[in-house]
Amino acid sequence: MEGGFRKKVSKAGVTVVPRPETFAKATWLPALAKGLGVTMRHFFTNVATGKDIATVQYPEEKVKYPERFRGLHRLMLRDDGSVRCVACMCCPTACPAHCITIIPEETGNPNEKRPAIFEIDELRCIVCGLCVEACPCDAIRMDTGVHAVPTERRYEAVLGKTDLMSRGIQSIATQGGKNDWRDTEKTP
Repeated sequence: MEGGFRKKVSKAGVTVVPRPETFAKATWLPALAKGLGVTMRHFFTNVATGKDIATVQYPEEKVKYPERFRGLHRLMLRDDGSVRCVACMCCPTACPAHCITIIPEETGNPNEKRPAIFEIDELRCIVCGLCVEACPCDAIRMDTGVHAVPTERRYEAVLGKTDLMSRGIQSIATQGGKNDWRDTEKTP
């Protein structure tokens, strides 16, 4: 031990040398002053000029939604006003958030069912649109353009069949679509 300096050697044979710290790094005061300077510059720029303020005065001023904004779900209706859904369970199967609940019931027609309960939990919904893509009979859509309303209780965000049907209109889609797409195409 000459001069009071001794190297630390670990069992693996690695030499540990202490890193020299500067006063600025040890006290973090220059970094604090730089951060406060940026914050104060933005504060006084916004107060004096009013630019770069992203606040929207909501009731008077509204943000325009993009063209591809889907909105809340709606159930489409048939000619007689009943729900178009046949409870095929494609939409809850395709839903990655598991927010759709359907309990089917018989209609009297042995070839068809209808939903006794059709619920969508809007708080769990991730607005992916997979339920719309999976529906084979154009029964559910997400084209209302209506934003979900704020709720204080979770059960208020669960939309039932009557809520979803009240947003729906009569569907003009034909069941099964066209037989042959070439029927409408003109040949030269």
